[in-house]
Amino acid sequence: MKNLVIIILSAFIFVSCNSKKDDTKVTDNKAADEIALQKEQQKTVKYVSGRDSVSAYFNLPSGDGPFPALIIIHEWWGLNDWIRYNADAFANKGYAALAIDLYRGKSTKNSDEAHELMRGLPPDRVAKDLQAAYSFLQNNPKVDKSRIGVIGWCMGGGYALQAATILAKLKAAVMNYGSLISDPANIKKIRCPLLGIFGETDRGIPVMDVQNFEKTLKDSKKESKIIIYRNVGHAFMNPNNKEGYNAEITERAWRETFAFLEKHLLKK
Repeated sequence: MKNLVIIILSAFIFVSCNSKKDDTKVTDNKAADEIALQKEQQKTVKYVSGRDSVSAYFNLPSGDGPFPALIIIHEWWGLNDWIRYNADAFANKGYAALAIDLYRGKSTKNSDEAHELMRGLPPDRVAKDLQAAYSFLQNNPKVDKSRIGVIGWCMGGGYALQAATILAKLKAAVMNYGSLISDPANIKKIRCPLLGIFGETDRGIPVMDVQNFEKTLKDSKKESKIIIYRNVGHAFMNPNNKEGYNAEITERAWRETFAFLEKHLLKK
């Protein structure tokens, strides 16, 4: 419960996030900011994706492991503090948490810039980045290579679904209000249990589309759980979304997420 509170409070082309901007809180204490930056840099790792050298934020639980692991995929804002906070909280829950950076070091609080960054992502490069992140975790001695999952929000939620179709040995996927796939042939490529979390009033992902997606999953005999929360829209889990954040429903969504991941990743 403590870690749940930490997340909540700190807390293919895909649908953009509804929030107007990402007001990541920054302290006025320069010394504290410097300490935070140093900690972030200490947890930054680099690895190869295709011909690129990419970086990610990587946090491990205390102890020797091997630990179950999560690939964490950011919203269209980029790899920002909210995503890092979530990675830290997952590490506190016992997961090796790798928050990848699809934008190669760029992030923004401006929705127009976020839209351009998202549009500028080459699909083939994203696929390579997902595979590279998975390989990085598999080759880390503190990670249990047989227990690797993925989670993402908004744009990252759609990429989490994509990861479930291209990473053959992925064990679990959580997509939070991410873009859907409708082609039954693509849905048949999903290779792990899937949790999908959506908002009833999300204008970018209509409820009917989510329900059709759920039906196709069932028809394809895919292990899945689709939840549509009433009276919330897109990006309702991010506290920086001042107009759409819902603390009560967010807590319920995190409970579902932790239970799903505990079942499919945390328990051997």
